[in-house]
Amino acid sequence: MTKEIWLKVVPFDKNIVTLGLESGVDGFVAEAADADSILALGRTKVMTPEEFELIPICCKDDEGTAIESLNACRPTFLAKGWEIIPVENILACTEGLGLECESLDRARLAAGVLERGADKLLITPEAVCDLKTIVNELKLSQGTMDLATATITKIEHAGLGHRVCVDTTSILKTGEGMLVGNSSAFTFLVNAETESNPYVAARPFRINAGAVHAYCQMPGDKTRYLEELASGSEVLIVSHTGATKTAVVGRVKTEIRPMLLITAEVAGKEGKVFLQNAETIRVVTPEGKPVSVVTLAVGDRVLVATDVAGRHFGMRIAEDIKEG
Repeated sequence: MTKEIWLKVVPFDKNIVTLGLESGVDGFVAEAADADSILALGRTKVMTPEEFELIPICCKDDEGTAIESLNACRPTFLAKGWEIIPVENILACTEGLGLECESLDRARLAAGVLERGADKLLITPEAVCDLKTIVNELKLSQGTMDLATATITKIEHAGLGHRVCVDTTSILKTGEGMLVGNSSAFTFLVNAETESNPYVAARPFRINAGAVHAYCQMPGDKTRYLEELASGSEVLIVSHTGATKTAVVGRVKTEIRPMLLITAEVAGKEGKVFLQNAETIRVVTPEGKPVSVVTLAVGDRVLVATDVAGRHFGMRIAEDIKEG
């Protein structure tokens, strides 16, 4: 789950505010008298100390105070110095908890308590040197996922179809792309256009992702149809190592193109994906090497993600379902 990251600028410091804006924090905690100065530097949110609770945990009763505040829908942070057990107790009872963090290590700890972590982090000025790392790890990173190695069993021409080209606002690396497939339970890692060839320059922000009807894996353990993506959508970017992060869609291009139907199998499970028949469209080998669908052959091994089928409006459900 993506964390809200707030930066504390008490006292006000223009350089720290600028760093926070460049890093992509969600907002700032500042004195009311400094709010206009912050808003003059960028479009953001400012919360004053009077608008939230900052609770030191000194005894068991303080846990109850925090829970009551959260249940009353008041922004609530535990002051720096918090310990794991009280945080776990509060997380078990309610949602929305914030933790004040004075270092990268404390921010990482706050984000992982009970494998769920606090929903909000308040970064103090002591940690500004690590701010970009904190934002990158806790906002962009989506953890890791298990990928499987599947064997290509069939490659067929599939006529013309509408394919979706997803242009993100991020520069992606070799071995990174989106998980796409006919079934939410079997998706193929489609590499971004990170590789040059004699005819077309690399487009490392782009994933030529597949046919309009295909599922794509999204942040938060959700899926969407490729046709539903639009400018401003957040998509899940997956590396061949299993590391995941988010990227924002800048543009979506849907055009009629010749398609291939690619079938693969792993552990007795079969999956399919429709991809454009062009040299620049690549799937990924277990070694992280992109391989073009034009040169792909039966018997080749590629990276996929497998799951239990069953989604309703992109969210996981328990249902007896078969997708092919």
